[in-house]
Amino acid sequence: MSEKKTQLGLTENFEGMLCYVLGWVTGVLFFIIEKESKFVRFHALQSILTFLGAMIVFTILGVIPILGWLVSIVLAPVVVILWIVLMVRAYKGEMWKLPIVGDMAEKQIQ
Repeated sequence: MSEKKTQLGLTENFEGMLCYVLGWVTGVLFFIIEKESKFVRFHALQSILTFLGAMIVFTILGVIPILGWLVSIVLAPVVVILWIVLMVRAYKGEMWKLPIVGDMAEKQIQ
């Protein structure tokens, strides 16, 4: 685990985990606050891209009668599991990248 401290005085791994707690909202918060830690900024941006994207998908599916609702019911547990995995991986100090959004986040923080 990473013991490096952030601007808020927290460890990088703990702050990285917090980037996911409220989805894209905490992602935006930590992306704005944390200017130094590439680890935290990566997880914040990955959280923004992942969960804002999920919110958009769920909004679109919500207006599609029956089929959209059924897909949402199946997709929701997948998103919850992904949310938990991302928090655990960040807390372990891993820069675990999701396909597409992980690459996008990594390019933006360099």
